Amino acid sequence: MLGNPKILVFRFSAMGDVAMLAAVLHQFAINYPNVTIVLVSKNQFKPFFDGIANLQFYTINPTAHHKGIIGLFRLFKELKAFNITAVADVHQNLRSRFLSFLFYLNGVTIKTINKGRLDKLKLTQKENKTLTPLKPMTQRYVDVFNCLGFPFKLSHLIVKNTMAVNAQIVPLFGIAKTQYWVGISAFAQHNQKIYPLNKMEVVVLSLAKLGYKLFIFGGGKAEEKIATNWQSKHINIVSVVNKLNLSDDLKLISHLDVMLSMDSAGMHLASLKGIPVISVWGATHPSAGFLGYGQSLNDTVQLDLACRPCSVYGNIPCYRGDFACMNNLPESLIIDKVIEKIKWLNNSY
Repeated sequence: MLGNPKILVFRFSAMGDVAMLAAVLHQFAINYPNVTIVLVSKNQFKPFFDGIANLQFYTINPTAHHKGIIGLFRLFKELKAFNITAVADVHQNLRSRFLSFLFYLNGVTIKTINKGRLDKLKLTQKENKTLTPLKPMTQRYVDVFNCLGFPFKLSHLIVKNTMAVNAQIVPLFGIAKTQYWVGISAFAQHNQKIYPLNKMEVVVLSLAKLGYKLFIFGGGKAEEKIATNWQSKHINIVSVVNKLNLSDDLKLISHLDVMLSMDSAGMHLASLKGIPVISVWGATHPSAGFLGYGQSLNDTVQLDLACRPCSVYGNIPCYRGDFACMNNLPESLIIDKVIEKIKWLNNSY
């Protein structure tokens, strides 16, 4: 591709998927520093892409300015002004496909992600399940850029990226770090990905009593109440739910030693900052391709059940009715996994 390439990238949601894309675009920028990336996503995800010098972030507002067909035509006109030379549609929803089609009509090269839907169906079907590890989502992103003529390989390494925190949030955790810091991302969008909260409370209190300082991340008002209750039970537990914006969340995460997370955005945010993650899996499964970038299968906690996975995204209720994948998962397995990781870190320092 001649001239100064400008690749338009569409990925509007969800948070975890956008965070995985950020890991990929950081790698892309290293390989192609002279290629401009124009990323279209929601404004709340902008902090994920800080530090990518050749990336321009463009905010989509699908509920107002860019709502409906008229809004998408308006967005197309705005994006056309960037003199785009290629489009990487790594979202593949109705909005991104419509916008891609408009650029195609204007002679722009378009490549779209292959989400592997048929393979995911085979992975999650009740009968004759094929538990073959699928291509990671991050590699599916890379494939789109490969098809556009910009090949590169992922390192699959997490590199710790410690960031300075804002002075106003220091009182949440104190100035000096005298303990191992463990993040707890106990919540998720779908219930089938959440370890039962009474069992998670046992995990949290056990780790706090071992002397680790715990930070509870994520969630809304209901989750804030739960996290505040946990905080009241031990001095080593700090809830930051609804106390920080996403940018400050990332800064605090960058100071953690370990993150304990569901198959949720917390895992992917930790990956962005090079923090090892102990991930807990219920209805979903790492084989679907959504393990955090650079994270190890050895750091996953899950039960080997014939029904797993029953869902790619965790949005399908348990057809067995007993939610065995989480209810039968002992708290001790999770606790021991965190302790094991911290011991490994202690020997690595």
